[in-house]
Amino acid sequence: MDTQWPRYEVFKQDTPNKPHQAVGSVHAPDDNMALQMARDVFVRRPKCHHLWVVPADAILMVTAQELEKGLDSAEPDSAPQPFHVFRKDNQRRSMTYVDHVGTINATSAHAALKAAREEYGDDAFVWWIVPDSAVITSDDVPVESWFAPALEKTYRHQSAYGFVHPQRQGRRRSQSVESEA
Repeated sequence: MDTQWPRYEVFKQDTPNKPHQAVGSVHAPDDNMALQMARDVFVRRPKCHHLWVVPADAILMVTAQELEKGLDSAEPDSAPQPFHVFRKDNQRRSMTYVDHVGTINATSAHAALKAAREEYGDDAFVWWIVPDSAVITSDDVPVESWFAPALEKTYRHQSAYGFVHPQRQGRRRSQSVESEA
């Protein structure tokens, strides 16, 4: 039996002229708490123009490798509805970071994916198709940072720190052992 709360994917729009971008996920008991938790986790330092949370099980997430194998379209067609299309075009960043590229009206998530591949090109590494009806949004007013004094502090994304190369780490240990002797 799963004891975790449902998972919600979080999408953040930094400024009105930037697209929404997936920034991570939160677990929450309901939609309102998911939005509050997303604000607490992802809008502590940076400002945010708009914030979305979406139940993870409502999103069709497909990789290029899965598309090569072929997809089973098990969902029945219904009346056309809007779907938000997100895609990841490159592997430069370690996090998911799928960007919103547009909205398509379709009868199902699979039909929206097919239309998105035709409209936006088929060279994406990852596609996320999100039904508009599943999006829980923040108000249309910008979400201010919770920690105003921290706005002046330098914030660096985790990928800016790099990593310690194993060979260099071994040399440092041997040098410290020699200096102690």
